[in-house]
Amino acid sequence: MNPFTFTQARDLDSVLAALNGGQSRPIAGGTNLLDLMKEGVMRPSQLVDINGLDLDRIDAGEDGGLLLGALARNADTAYHRLVRERFPLLSSAILAGASPQLRNMASNGGNLMQRTRCVYFYDVGTACNKREPGTGCPARDGVNRQHAILGTSETCIATHPSDMCVALRALDAVVHVQSSGGKRQIPFADFHRLPEDRPEIDNTLQPGELITHIGVPQADRFIDHSAYIKVRDRLSYAFALVSVAAALDLGADGTIKAARIALGGVAHKPWRVEAAEERLVGQAAGEAAFAAAADAILQGARGYGHNDFKLALAKNAIVQALTTAARGTDVASGGAPNPEGDRA
Repeated sequence: MNPFTFTQARDLDSVLAALNGGQSRPIAGGTNLLDLMKEGVMRPSQLVDINGLDLDRIDAGEDGGLLLGALARNADTAYHRLVRERFPLLSSAILAGASPQLRNMASNGGNLMQRTRCVYFYDVGTACNKREPGTGCPARDGVNRQHAILGTSETCIATHPSDMCVALRALDAVVHVQSSGGKRQIPFADFHRLPEDRPEIDNTLQPGELITHIGVPQADRFIDHSAYIKVRDRLSYAFALVSVAAALDLGADGTIKAARIALGGVAHKPWRVEAAEERLVGQAAGEAAFAAAADAILQGARGYGHNDFKLALAKNAIVQALTTAARGTDVASGGAPNPEGDRA
């Protein structure tokens, strides 16, 4: 690990001043950043401890939505009454991620900022365009079982690892950020980016900006019919091969009035195709409609050898998630993940 200075922030202004330029990085739970530093992947010159800031609240929004503090821990968020009762899809996604110990430590803002778990990215002895632009992407012809099938480029086929972010994308969340120059809000759809020819840039956060809150708009119409399905190699503490956050607004006759579908484990960012959701409106909730939506979502998907199986797996997971959501949210478990989802 490289030498660095450690500063405990007094207030938000001092944090923003410290982050304004240079190689300073904020640290909250540190569940991903410290791993990256130990492996030599990231080498910040200064860590700014932001845990003392008043950014750990979870509050109801004025519009009936939710305002999640960036420093609220993942576990506290998942088990919060407002989240469990009104946003069960978010609770379920968070509880499907990592392990209880990590969820107790990881912050909401840090969850958005975590980086890919591509083995080549973590191995500083190999080439990696994301770690060192211009050196190549050995994953394209190498070990790529965990890698992307959508939104890839010649420079990178890495995936985004978050479960929480998949649900936030489905729920049209907004990221609130602040810098010394002021505040702005970033629609979740625009926060993470595809690799294109700049794979080293994971998101649209600008230098000196800090995530302060995550806003989630009112989603009461999806409370009764939502599901998070995560297919992985083992039941706990594993990243998704494919995950699906699905939510439906159903009429009394079972007709779909609105749908939300977002995927994880398949792209450099949470993947959502809103046109596919719109095609479901007015249709009867059933396997035929769900399979057609899956085909639309996966249009253009391609495998790279070891991950070819994801093409069929993703379609099956989408159909299963929508079918599970149509049956009804598992309210008794407070939105907890369905273990059967790991055997899709």
